Amino acid sequence: MNTDHKEFPILHQYIYANTAATGLLGANLLEWRQEHDLDYLVGGSMMKMHANAMLADVRKTVGHFFNASSEEIILVPSFTLGLNVLLEGLSPKEKVLLLKGDYPSLNRPFESRDFKKEYINITDRLEEAIYEAVQTKKITVLALSVVQWLDGIKIDLGFLHQLKKDFPSLLILADGTQFLGTSNFDFQESAIDVIGASAYKWLLSGFGNGILLVSEAAQERFKIRSNGYGSGRNQNDTMHQRTFAKRMEPGHLDTLNFGSLGFALSRLKNIGMDSIGGKIDTLSYHAKEVFTNLGLLSSVVVKRPLHSSIFNIKGGEATFGLLTQENIVCSQRGDGIRLSFHYYNTVNEIDRIADILKK
Repeated sequence: MNTDHKEFPILHQYIYANTAATGLLGANLLEWRQEHDLDYLVGGSMMKMHANAMLADVRKTVGHFFNASSEEIILVPSFTLGLNVLLEGLSPKEKVLLLKGDYPSLNRPFESRDFKKEYINITDRLEEAIYEAVQTKKITVLALSVVQWLDGIKIDLGFLHQLKKDFPSLLILADGTQFLGTSNFDFQESAIDVIGASAYKWLLSGFGNGILLVSEAAQERFKIRSNGYGSGRNQNDTMHQRTFAKRMEPGHLDTLNFGSLGFALSRLKNIGMDSIGGKIDTLSYHAKEVFTNLGLLSSVVVKRPLHSSIFNIKGGEATFGLLTQENIVCSQRGDGIRLSFHYYNTVNEIDRIADILKK
Protein backbone atom coordinates (compact mmCIF):
# COMPACT_ATOMS: atom_id res chain seq x y z
CA MET A 1 0.00 0.00 0.00
CA ASN A 2 1.56 3.28 -1.12
CA THR A 3 1.69 6.31 1.18
CA ASP A 4 -0.72 8.97 -0.11
CA HIS A 5 1.16 12.28 0.17
CA LYS A 6 -1.46 14.06 -1.94
CA GLU A 7 -4.20 13.06 0.48
CA PHE A 8 -2.08 13.98 3.51
CA PRO A 9 0.26 16.88 2.59
CA ILE A 10 1.94 16.91 6.02
CA LEU A 11 3.71 13.70 5.00
CA HIS A 12 5.83 15.69 2.53
CA GLN A 13 7.63 17.39 5.41
CA TYR A 14 7.22 15.21 8.48
CA ILE A 15 7.22 11.62 9.64
CA TYR A 16 3.84 11.62 11.30
CA ALA A 17 3.97 9.12 14.16
CA ASN A 18 1.22 10.68 16.25
CA THR A 19 -2.13 9.22 15.16
CA ALA A 20 -2.70 8.05 18.75
CA ALA A 21 -2.99 11.77 19.58
CA THR A 22 -4.69 13.07 16.44
CA GLY A 23 -5.40 11.40 13.13
CA LEU A 24 -4.76 13.32 9.93
CA LEU A 25 -7.38 15.29 8.03
CA GLY A 26 -7.46 14.12 4.43
CA ALA A 27 -7.67 16.43 1.43
CA ASN A 28 -10.78 14.62 0.13
CA LEU A 29 -12.56 15.04 3.45
CA LEU A 30 -11.61 18.73 3.52
CA GLU A 31 -13.17 19.16 0.08
CA TRP A 32 -16.37 17.42 1.22
CA ARG A 33 -16.57 19.64 4.32
CA GLN A 34 -16.13 22.79 2.23
CA GLU A 35 -18.92 21.71 -0.12
CA HIS A 36 -21.16 20.93 2.87
CA ASP A 37 -20.73 24.39 4.35
CA LEU A 38 -21.15 26.04 0.95
CA ASP A 39 -24.49 24.25 0.60
CA TYR A 40 -25.44 25.54 4.07
CA LEU A 41 -24.33 29.05 3.13
CA VAL A 42 -26.51 29.27 0.03
CA GLY A 43 -29.35 27.01 1.20
CA GLY A 44 -29.88 27.72 4.88
CA SER A 45 -32.78 25.70 6.27
CA MET A 46 -33.49 24.20 2.86
CA MET A 47 -30.15 22.41 3.08
CA LYS A 48 -30.73 21.37 6.68
CA MET A 49 -34.10 19.85 5.78
CA HIS A 50 -32.09 16.96 4.33
CA ALA A 51 -30.28 16.34 7.62
CA ASN A 52 -32.41 13.36 8.61
CA ALA A 53 -31.67 11.55 5.37
CA MET A 54 -27.95 12.31 5.68
CA LEU A 55 -27.78 11.03 9.24
CA ALA A 56 -29.68 7.90 8.24
CA ASP A 57 -27.04 7.32 5.56
CA VAL A 58 -24.27 7.82 8.16
CA ARG A 59 -25.85 5.20 10.42
CA LYS A 60 -26.11 2.83 7.49
CA THR A 61 -22.42 3.40 6.73
CA VAL A 62 -21.48 2.79 10.37
CA GLY A 63 -23.62 -0.34 10.42
CA HIS A 64 -21.96 -1.78 7.32
CA PHE A 65 -18.48 -0.86 8.53
CA PHE A 66 -18.83 -2.54 11.95
CA ASN A 67 -21.69 -4.99 11.26
CA ALA A 68 -24.10 -3.38 13.70
CA SER A 69 -27.86 -2.82 13.44
CA SER A 70 -29.33 0.69 13.30
CA GLU A 71 -30.73 0.43 16.83
CA GLU A 72 -27.31 -0.53 18.18
CA ILE A 73 -25.66 2.60 16.76
CA ILE A 74 -25.48 5.84 18.73
CA LEU A 75 -23.86 8.93 17.24
CA VAL A 76 -22.04 10.97 19.89
CA PRO A 77 -19.81 14.07 19.78
CA SER A 78 -17.15 12.16 21.72
CA PHE A 79 -16.66 8.82 23.43
CA THR A 80 -16.35 10.56 26.81
CA LEU A 81 -19.70 12.31 26.55
CA GLY A 82 -21.44 9.20 25.28
CA LEU A 83 -20.03 7.02 28.05
CA ASN A 84 -21.09 9.47 30.76
CA VAL A 85 -24.65 9.58 29.44
CA LEU A 86 -24.70 5.78 29.19
CA LEU A 87 -23.44 5.23 32.75
CA GLU A 88 -26.22 7.39 34.16
CA GLY A 89 -28.47 4.49 33.24
CA LEU A 90 -26.35 1.69 34.76
CA SER A 91 -27.27 0.37 38.20
CA PRO A 92 -24.87 1.47 40.98
CA LYS A 93 -25.07 -2.12 42.28
CA GLU A 94 -22.80 -3.29 39.45
CA LYS A 95 -19.28 -4.37 40.41
CA VAL A 96 -16.79 -3.02 37.88
CA LEU A 97 -13.30 -4.22 37.01
CA LEU A 98 -10.92 -1.51 35.75
CA LEU A 99 -7.29 -1.52 34.69
CA LYS A 100 -4.86 0.72 36.55
CA GLY A 101 -3.51 3.37 34.21
CA ASP A 102 -6.22 2.87 31.58
CA TYR A 103 -7.40 5.91 29.67
CA PRO A 104 -8.74 8.53 32.13
CA SER A 105 -11.87 9.16 30.07
CA LEU A 106 -12.76 5.50 30.52
CA ASN A 107 -11.90 5.07 34.20
CA ARG A 108 -13.00 8.43 35.60
CA PRO A 109 -16.68 8.19 34.59
CA PHE A 110 -16.86 4.98 36.64
CA GLU A 111 -14.81 6.43 39.48
CA SER A 112 -17.05 9.49 39.79
CA ARG A 113 -20.10 7.28 40.37
CA ASP A 114 -21.09 4.90 43.14
CA PHE A 115 -20.18 1.61 41.48
CA LYS A 116 -18.24 -0.99 43.44
CA LYS A 117 -14.82 -1.06 41.80
CA GLU A 118 -11.86 -3.39 41.60
CA TYR A 119 -8.52 -2.75 39.87
CA ILE A 120 -5.77 -4.88 38.40
CA ASN A 121 -2.34 -3.96 37.06
CA ILE A 122 -1.50 -4.22 33.38
CA THR A 123 1.15 -6.93 33.05
CA ASP A 124 2.35 -9.30 30.37
CA ARG A 125 -0.20 -11.80 31.73
CA LEU A 126 -3.10 -9.35 31.57
CA GLU A 127 -5.69 -11.79 30.29
CA GLU A 128 -4.98 -14.26 33.10
CA ALA A 129 -5.31 -11.48 35.67
CA ILE A 130 -8.65 -10.38 34.23
CA TYR A 131 -10.00 -13.92 34.25
CA GLU A 132 -8.95 -14.50 37.86
CA ALA A 133 -10.47 -11.20 39.01
CA VAL A 134 -13.78 -11.81 37.24
CA GLN A 135 -13.93 -15.32 38.70
CA THR A 136 -12.95 -14.54 42.29
CA LYS A 137 -14.31 -11.03 42.87
CA LYS A 138 -17.80 -11.48 41.44
CA ILE A 139 -17.28 -8.86 38.73
CA THR A 140 -20.39 -7.92 36.72
CA VAL A 141 -18.86 -5.28 34.40
CA LEU A 142 -15.44 -5.35 32.72
CA ALA A 143 -14.44 -1.93 31.37
CA LEU A 144 -11.17 -1.62 29.47
CA SER A 145 -9.52 -0.15 26.39
CA VAL A 146 -8.95 -2.60 23.56
CA VAL A 147 -5.61 -0.83 23.00
CA GLN A 148 -3.91 1.02 25.83
CA TRP A 149 -3.28 4.70 25.17
CA LEU A 150 0.09 4.93 26.92
CA ASP A 151 1.99 1.99 25.46
CA GLY A 152 -0.21 0.25 22.89
CA ILE A 153 -0.81 -3.00 24.82
CA LYS A 154 -3.70 -4.76 23.10
CA ILE A 155 -6.19 -7.12 24.68
CA ASP A 156 -6.65 -10.49 23.01
CA LEU A 157 -10.14 -10.38 21.49
CA GLY A 158 -10.18 -14.17 21.37
CA PHE A 159 -9.71 -14.17 25.13
CA LEU A 160 -12.79 -11.98 25.50
CA HIS A 161 -14.80 -14.63 23.62
CA GLN A 162 -13.70 -17.26 26.12
CA LEU A 163 -14.39 -14.92 29.03
CA LYS A 164 -17.90 -14.24 27.78
CA LYS A 165 -18.52 -17.93 27.23
CA ASP A 166 -17.51 -18.75 30.80
CA PHE A 167 -19.28 -15.72 32.33
CA PRO A 168 -22.23 -15.00 30.02
CA SER A 169 -23.78 -12.38 32.33
CA LEU A 170 -20.58 -10.31 32.36
CA LEU A 171 -21.05 -6.95 30.64
CA ILE A 172 -17.94 -6.17 28.56
CA LEU A 173 -17.57 -2.46 27.84
CA ALA A 174 -14.64 -1.33 25.71
CA ASP A 175 -13.04 1.93 24.68
CA GLY A 176 -12.11 1.42 21.04
CA THR A 177 -10.70 4.89 20.39
CA GLN A 178 -7.17 3.53 19.87
CA PHE A 179 -8.45 0.43 18.06
CA LEU A 180 -11.34 1.07 15.67
CA GLY A 181 -9.92 1.90 12.27
CA THR A 182 -6.81 -0.27 12.64
CA SER A 183 -8.33 -3.58 11.54
CA ASN A 184 -11.62 -5.21 10.66
CA PHE A 185 -14.02 -5.31 13.58
CA ASP A 186 -17.31 -7.22 13.50
CA PHE A 187 -19.49 -6.05 16.39
CA GLN A 188 -22.04 -8.84 16.02
CA GLU A 189 -19.37 -11.53 16.10
CA SER A 190 -17.37 -9.98 18.95
CA ALA A 191 -17.79 -10.71 22.64
CA ILE A 192 -18.00 -7.00 23.41
CA ASP A 193 -21.37 -5.66 24.57
CA VAL A 194 -20.54 -1.96 24.35
CA ILE A 195 -17.76 -0.32 22.37
CA GLY A 196 -17.22 3.33 21.61
CA ALA A 197 -14.68 5.63 20.04
CA SER A 198 -13.94 9.23 19.35
CA ALA A 199 -13.35 9.10 15.63
CA TYR A 200 -10.68 11.78 15.19
CA LYS A 201 -7.83 9.32 15.71
CA TRP A 202 -7.59 6.11 13.65
CA LEU A 203 -10.91 6.63 11.84
CA LEU A 204 -9.58 9.94 10.45
CA SER A 205 -12.90 11.80 10.50
CA GLY A 206 -11.93 14.97 12.37
CA PHE A 207 -13.13 16.23 15.72
CA GLY A 208 -16.68 16.42 17.07
CA ASN A 209 -17.89 12.95 16.12
CA GLY A 210 -17.79 9.48 17.56
CA ILE A 211 -19.83 6.34 18.02
CA LEU A 212 -21.18 4.04 20.67
CA LEU A 213 -22.28 0.54 19.72
CA VAL A 214 -24.52 -1.07 22.32
CA SER A 215 -25.83 -4.56 21.64
CA GLU A 216 -29.57 -4.99 21.89
CA ALA A 217 -29.09 -7.56 24.66
CA ALA A 218 -26.88 -5.18 26.65
CA GLN A 219 -29.42 -2.37 26.35
CA GLU A 220 -31.53 -4.19 28.93
CA ARG A 221 -28.86 -3.36 31.55
CA PHE A 222 -29.31 0.40 31.12
CA LYS A 223 -32.19 2.71 32.05
CA ILE A 224 -31.48 5.78 29.97
CA ARG A 225 -32.91 8.99 31.39
CA SER A 226 -31.77 11.49 28.76
CA ASN A 227 -34.48 12.85 26.50
CA GLY A 228 -35.15 15.60 24.00
CA TYR A 229 -36.76 16.46 20.71
CA GLY A 230 -34.29 16.12 17.97
CA SER A 231 -31.84 13.38 17.25
CA GLY A 232 -33.03 13.45 13.66
CA ARG A 233 -35.09 10.29 13.99
CA ASN A 234 -37.61 11.36 16.63
CA GLN A 235 -39.88 13.71 14.73
CA ASN A 236 -42.80 11.33 14.22
CA ASP A 237 -42.43 9.32 17.41
CA THR A 238 -44.50 9.61 20.53
CA MET A 239 -42.60 9.57 23.81
CA HIS A 240 -43.26 5.90 24.65
CA GLN A 241 -42.02 4.80 21.22
CA ARG A 242 -38.57 6.33 21.54
CA THR A 243 -35.98 3.60 21.47
CA PHE A 244 -32.78 3.22 23.45
CA ALA A 245 -30.64 4.69 20.68
CA LYS A 246 -32.94 7.68 20.26
CA ARG A 247 -32.80 8.47 23.97
CA MET A 248 -29.02 8.45 23.74
CA GLU A 249 -29.29 11.16 21.05
CA PRO A 250 -31.60 13.70 22.70
CA GLY A 251 -30.49 16.76 20.73
CA HIS A 252 -29.78 17.86 17.18
CA LEU A 253 -26.80 16.20 15.52
CA ASP A 254 -24.31 18.19 13.46
CA THR A 255 -24.40 17.23 9.79
CA LEU A 256 -20.87 18.56 9.21
CA ASN A 257 -19.26 16.41 11.90
CA PHE A 258 -21.29 13.25 11.42
CA GLY A 259 -21.24 13.64 7.66
CA SER A 260 -17.45 13.72 8.03
CA LEU A 261 -17.65 10.43 9.92
CA GLY A 262 -19.69 8.84 7.15
CA PHE A 263 -17.31 10.15 4.49
CA ALA A 264 -14.21 8.94 6.36
CA LEU A 265 -15.62 5.44 6.92
CA SER A 266 -16.58 5.16 3.25
CA ARG A 267 -13.06 6.11 2.25
CA LEU A 268 -11.48 3.55 4.60
CA LYS A 269 -13.84 0.91 3.27
CA ASN A 270 -12.91 1.78 -0.32
CA ILE A 271 -9.22 1.39 0.51
CA GLY A 272 -10.06 -1.90 2.23
CA MET A 273 -9.79 -2.63 5.92
CA ASP A 274 -8.00 -5.90 5.14
CA SER A 275 -5.28 -3.91 3.38
CA ILE A 276 -5.15 -1.29 6.11
CA GLY A 277 -5.05 -3.90 8.86
CA GLY A 278 -2.34 -5.85 7.06
CA LYS A 279 -0.23 -2.72 6.63
CA ILE A 280 -0.59 -1.78 10.29
CA ASP A 281 0.31 -5.33 11.37
CA THR A 282 3.49 -5.12 9.26
CA LEU A 283 4.41 -1.78 10.82
CA SER A 284 3.68 -3.09 14.32
CA TYR A 285 5.82 -6.19 13.88
CA HIS A 286 8.73 -4.25 12.41
CA ALA A 287 8.61 -1.46 14.98
CA LYS A 288 8.47 -3.90 17.88
CA GLU A 289 11.46 -5.80 16.54
CA VAL A 290 13.51 -2.64 15.94
CA PHE A 291 12.68 -0.96 19.26
CA THR A 292 13.23 -4.21 21.18
CA ASN A 293 16.67 -4.60 19.65
CA LEU A 294 17.47 -1.04 20.75
CA GLY A 295 16.33 -1.80 24.30
CA LEU A 296 13.67 0.91 24.19
CA LEU A 297 10.54 -1.02 25.19
CA SER A 298 9.24 -2.14 28.58
CA SER A 299 9.57 -5.79 29.49
CA VAL A 300 5.78 -6.07 29.60
CA VAL A 301 5.47 -5.09 25.94
CA VAL A 302 8.40 -7.27 24.87
CA LYS A 303 6.96 -10.37 26.54
CA ARG A 304 3.46 -10.08 25.07
CA PRO A 305 2.91 -11.85 21.72
CA LEU A 306 0.16 -9.43 20.65
CA HIS A 307 0.65 -5.70 20.22
CA SER A 308 -0.80 -2.69 18.41
CA SER A 309 1.08 -0.10 16.36
CA ILE A 310 1.47 2.23 19.36
CA PHE A 311 4.81 2.17 21.19
CA ASN A 312 6.14 4.02 24.21
CA ILE A 313 9.93 4.16 23.96
CA LYS A 314 12.35 5.08 26.71
CA GLY A 315 13.54 8.67 26.47
CA GLY A 316 13.32 12.08 28.08
CA GLU A 317 13.34 15.69 26.98
CA ALA A 318 16.61 15.38 25.07
CA THR A 319 15.38 12.43 22.99
CA PHE A 320 12.03 14.08 22.36
CA GLY A 321 13.80 17.27 21.31
CA LEU A 322 16.02 15.34 18.92
CA LEU A 323 13.06 13.61 17.29
CA THR A 324 11.18 16.89 16.97
CA GLN A 325 14.24 18.57 15.46
CA GLU A 326 14.35 15.77 12.87
CA ASN A 327 10.70 16.41 11.90
CA ILE A 328 9.30 13.38 13.72
CA VAL A 329 5.81 14.20 15.05
CA CYS A 330 5.22 12.24 18.27
CA SER A 331 4.10 12.77 21.88
CA GLN A 332 5.52 12.61 25.38
CA ARG A 333 3.31 10.28 27.38
CA GLY A 334 3.96 8.78 30.80
CA ASP A 335 7.68 8.29 31.35
CA GLY A 336 8.57 8.02 27.69
CA ILE A 337 7.84 9.02 24.12
CA ARG A 338 4.84 7.61 22.30
CA LEU A 339 5.12 6.71 18.62
CA SER A 340 2.08 5.50 16.69
CA PHE A 341 1.87 4.28 13.10
CA HIS A 342 -1.13 4.26 10.76
CA TYR A 343 -1.46 2.93 7.22
CA TYR A 344 0.07 6.14 5.83
CA ASN A 345 3.37 5.34 7.58
CA THR A 346 6.10 3.12 6.15
CA VAL A 347 8.72 0.64 7.32
CA ASN A 348 11.37 3.04 6.03
CA GLU A 349 10.07 5.73 8.35
CA ILE A 350 10.43 3.39 11.31
CA ASP A 351 14.00 2.65 10.26
CA ARG A 352 14.65 6.39 9.94
CA ILE A 353 13.41 6.92 13.51
CA ALA A 354 15.62 4.06 14.69
CA ASP A 355 18.66 5.64 13.02
CA ILE A 356 17.95 8.91 14.82
CA LEU A 357 17.55 7.14 18.16
CA LYS A 358 20.89 5.37 17.73
CA LYS A 359 22.54 8.78 18.03
